[in-house]
Amino acid sequence: MSPRASVPPRETWPDHPPVSETGAAMTELVLETFRLNARLNEAAQRLADQGGMTAAWWQVLGGVLDEPRTLAETGRRMGVSRQAVRRIANILVERGIAEYRPNPAHRRAQLLACTEAGYWAIRQIGLVQAPWAERIGAAVGVEELRRTHDTMRRLVETLEAD
Repeated sequence: MSPRASVPPRETWPDHPPVSETGAAMTELVLETFRLNARLNEAAQRLADQGGMTAAWWQVLGGVLDEPRTLAETGRRMGVSRQAVRRIANILVERGIAEYRPNPAHRRAQLLACTEAGYWAIRQIGLVQAPWAERIGAAVGVEELRRTHDTMRRLVETLEAD
């Protein structure tokens, strides 16, 4: 059944609930976050290009730089689904940027680990990412960045608990 066929006449639609100042501010923040996410994804792609990677590859590889992890652990750490991690991990493994290792704690859930080629790609990205972060961060200021980070962390915690 198409969505169009099930839409009732507009005059029968329920009234929209009232929106408080807090609700309006939250909606404005969500919309601005969407715009920020788009700009950050564009910047991440430009930076990832320096390592011959995509922003998505960089994100997944970033989840295993310090130690090998299962795909599910990597997904939770990076905020993406296990299925998305699996798709990207398979590409990283095909390209020699990452590898699967046996998991002594679980026979079926292999560990994803970074290879030397992966660390090299990340190093290449870091050579341009660090100056980029300095430039963008300086334009905003460290105290405002810290306040924003605290707010974002509280929002994530609240959304995860909701």
